[in-house]
Amino acid sequence: MARLLVLVVHETDPLARLGDWLRDAGLELDERHLGLGEPLPDDLAGHDGMVVLGGPQSATDDEATSPELVPVRDLLRQALAADFPTLAICLGAQLLADVGGGTVRPGVDGPEVGATLVAKRDAADADPVFGPLPLSPDVIQFHHDEISRLPTGATLLASNPFYENQAFRVGRHVYGLQFHIETTPEVVHEWAERDVVGVAASPHDRETICLRSDAAHPDVAEAWAPFAARFADLVRARARSAA
Repeated sequence: MARLLVLVVHETDPLARLGDWLRDAGLELDERHLGLGEPLPDDLAGHDGMVVLGGPQSATDDEATSPELVPVRDLLRQALAADFPTLAICLGAQLLADVGGGTVRPGVDGPEVGATLVAKRDAADADPVFGPLPLSPDVIQFHHDEISRLPTGATLLASNPFYENQAFRVGRHVYGLQFHIETTPEVVHEWAERDVVGVAASPHDRETICLRSDAAHPDVAEAWAPFAARFADLVRARARSAA
């Protein structure tokens, strides 16, 4: 069975539904919870793919501020060098952009919070993982920083009017998503309770953000569960090539 390394960077962003989709696709998940002090491997040996989730930390944090991000950055560098099947989400995508030569900064238009849409770019049509997605799939946003410049050699796959760099690919197998696809309604309710600044910057109040998120989650699952299965295909192909 193909083995997937999952970096749960903070306990507020669990693997949740994405874990169900990846298990259903036949992957064995090796979850490492940084917030619980679980160690990360030194390298990617013994795994066939990687998922890096989000958290309240910033990709602009230095080692003294967020020391737990140091080994995450190192594994992302290794993934880029090896074109290792990787799916990096929100903070994970920002860390991926940063270590790959891109730029992350506080969002110039403020936080992006709640249920919204992104639009596929033309390059996504030829991508085996992104291609079958709807033209404008539903997603969940909860971020204060933005990827203002993509990593070196990246292909932009999705945008929206708020922040351009919503999804990208580096090489053939490394993907970054600024938005969330893994959440449950309960997770978003918790974020809306915690992130007072983000909610205050939104055009909607907390209750409306939660209601809109609740309504969007079935559509998120309809679009992104098959996406997760296609990403799992990359991980299984890596496992076969390494056998």
